[in-house]
Amino acid sequence: MNKPDRVRPSCRTLLIGLALAAGGALSVAAEPVTAPHGAMQMPEQQKRLDQLISGRTTPPPGVDPVAWASIYVPADNALTAERIALGRKLYFDTRLSKDGTLACATCHDVSRGFTDHRSVSEGISDHLGKRSAPTTMNAALMQSQFWDGRAASLEEQAKLPILNPIEMGHPDAASAMAGVSKDPAYQSQFQKAYGHAPNYEDLGRALASFERTLIFLDAPFDRFAAGERSALSAAAQRGLELFNGKARCVSCHMINSSNPLGTDNRFHNIGVSARKQNFEALASQAFGILKQNTDPQALDKLALETDMSELGRFLVSKQRQDIGSFKTEQLRNVGLTAPYMHDGSLHTLWDVVDHYNKGGESNAYLDGGIEPLNLSENEINDVVAFLFALTDQRFSAQNEAAFREQQALAAKNRPFRDNALAHRQMLPFEQRVMGAAGLK
Repeated sequence: MNKPDRVRPSCRTLLIGLALAAGGALSVAAEPVTAPHGAMQMPEQQKRLDQLISGRTTPPPGVDPVAWASIYVPADNALTAERIALGRKLYFDTRLSKDGTLACATCHDVSRGFTDHRSVSEGISDHLGKRSAPTTMNAALMQSQFWDGRAASLEEQAKLPILNPIEMGHPDAASAMAGVSKDPAYQSQFQKAYGHAPNYEDLGRALASFERTLIFLDAPFDRFAAGERSALSAAAQRGLELFNGKARCVSCHMINSSNPLGTDNRFHNIGVSARKQNFEALASQAFGILKQNTDPQALDKLALETDMSELGRFLVSKQRQDIGSFKTEQLRNVGLTAPYMHDGSLHTLWDVVDHYNKGGESNAYLDGGIEPLNLSENEINDVVAFLFALTDQRFSAQNEAAFREQQALAAKNRPFRDNALAHRQMLPFEQRVMGAAGLK
């Protein structure tokens, strides 16, 4: 079986972090056995979830009530306690995978920042996809779902992994519903939640309802913004100033009360993986395939099973300017969700800032806003300190453990640091035209 490919806190460390964040309510004397694919066992995940959320149907703190009712919760899937309970049960049910080894919570593990801490996710029969699993925390507040935005809503997103052959593997909706439909408990829950017998559309709607309870927006940054000046360390305060200024993060990651996630919800080519991909050849191949089949499941397979995954938003829009572009991900709880980017190629937040500091990876489709930043080492540390201050207080101990681990990893290896490019001692075109030595 493929193992997680980044250094991360041990299961025991994560349990300790959650216990401390919850006021020490958890016992960590016995470390639980992991489930298939390395996830925490589903009952253990549910215990931890009980300490984090209440399954509320009202607008969550930190979200404008009017926006919640009019934008984030669709009129045909109003939040009710019955729908949330049904969606929660489905989220942790391994019967939604063909071989009974995966649930939604396998790749969106409560103990791992609601992701899986892998560069690319592992599905049935040890199949590996092409993309990293985004967190389900705050996914309800995103304007589109998946790295390329191919699903417009949580309801649409929830149904696709179940039918993807290398994710949960069911060949069709009937197969996915077979075990669920025969379960008397599910029959009763679907009837109470939606007034129907179990069916695939309501399954997606229920999962979306549950995910709308996973809102985590109570971070030190929020207390600082509300006037508590001591909520951020001096380093994090300097990082915030850089974030809004020299580091130019705010260009795509604006964060405020009306946009709490820190994303522009747009798609950008920032050069991730550009050094190893032939975008032109991939785009030509994908365009030929997409002209013949525009079915959502066909698009899903291209995005997760082929090298055409690297085309990003182009697979959805078929617009040349979207080649190699991926969604601007949220910054909330970012300290918990490594590795980073669509391919999980950046293992620490130091790697992320190093990538931007040198101006990304040069390619013909690089976003025009990506350029060298000339950040010093101390400034990089300050930006990272601020990014860790965006984690909800319910994960404070886990966040601190992640910071220490990333810091130790960055002290040993900084594979994306390039001071010559970052400080404009060399320009990107020099290496392309003159070779590694540049113009010197």
